[in-house]
Amino acid sequence: MALQIERIPTFGDNYTYLIVCDETNEAAIIDAPEAEPVKKAVEASGATVTKILSTHHHPDHAMANPELAEHFGGVPVIGHVSDRERLAGMTDGVDEGDTVTVGNQTARVLFIPSHTMGHVAYVFDDAKAAFTGDMLFAGGCGRLFEGNAQMMYDALCVKLSALPDDVRVYCGHEYTLSNLQFAVTIEPDNADIAAKLEQVEKIRSHAAADWHDATPDEMTIPSTIGEEKATNVFMRADSAEDLGRIRTLKDNF
Repeated sequence: MALQIERIPTFGDNYTYLIVCDETNEAAIIDAPEAEPVKKAVEASGATVTKILSTHHHPDHAMANPELAEHFGGVPVIGHVSDRERLAGMTDGVDEGDTVTVGNQTARVLFIPSHTMGHVAYVFDDAKAAFTGDMLFAGGCGRLFEGNAQMMYDALCVKLSALPDDVRVYCGHEYTLSNLQFAVTIEPDNADIAAKLEQVEKIRSHAAADWHDATPDEMTIPSTIGEEKATNVFMRADSAEDLGRIRTLKDNF
């Protein structure tokens, strides 16, 4: 039993994901801001889309939900229960401890507010994959738009840090290079950060001019929880106050 994960480049630097259960050929779309690249990916895969999952309400992650839901036969659009009035196309609400299924694969819902107050992650334990939206990036995290530093600390350093180290992290943007360039200013003696920055610089040095044309060898995602605990200065924060201080520095980097 396996979950196939396709990374679809959308907008200027977004990741949309098409996930397909090998056993049933059922699929879900995660965080779609534009429809056409997703439609093409689904058609090429031959999979049957049964639901759309959103990590949070921001348009650059959810704007295409209504068009895609209609295109694929009125499939449900799932997001956090609190976002019913502001998540595009939302039909079904989930919260901490709920599960969603994609074919024979099951994801746990983690409620991880702070970037937005209705942010969730979808964690497929058997497939060792976590879809973290704009809460946890490779090497970084999202801005504190709606929550506070304590919420962000709880999300990153308590809930997500508790996942096994080999869980792959599928986040919402290709921000890894800039995140690690900032990270070295916070932990200049961290050899793990330096090594990963060098690796990412090589990957991104031949990036396509148009993100829509990006190929897998230009992508730095997925990371893993273990890598993030070693190289992500936000996940390495000592306290909510420390994390808030680092987040403020990043906002002005």
